[in-house]
Amino acid sequence: MIMLMGSQHDYDLLTGNTPADRQPWTVEEIRKMHEFLADWNNALVESGEFVEARGLSAPAHARRVSTKDGVPVVTDGPYPETQEVLAGYTIVECESLDRATEIAARLANTPHPEDNQPDDAPWYVDIRPIAEHRPEPEV
Repeated sequence: MIMLMGSQHDYDLLTGNTPADRQPWTVEEIRKMHEFLADWNNALVESGEFVEARGLSAPAHARRVSTKDGVPVVTDGPYPETQEVLAGYTIVECESLDRATEIAARLANTPHPEDNQPDDAPWYVDIRPIAEHRPEPEV
């Protein structure tokens, strides 16, 4: 699974809901990003490595569910302590983790306005193999 990470800040830049010190993405920047992602996805479909992909809504639409004394506790997002969240994912079926890394490296080059990224928030993606079965306990 290739996971694209983001933040509420990133979603805000895409929708024009930005603080005074940041400029929202332009229509051209958004078009370039969508075009790049479509090309990236289409290449995976053509190679036969594409399984599934989904984008997720903004963290403001998230809910965290926990329990306290056995009673469900629901907290609406975004969560101030959370700097990054899963923004979307793509599942690929490929020959190796190295191949998945090559695919993810291309996604890490998604066009985005560099000047709108905070210094401590680099643009990146994560890769994790999907467990196909329950882990067996070691004896």
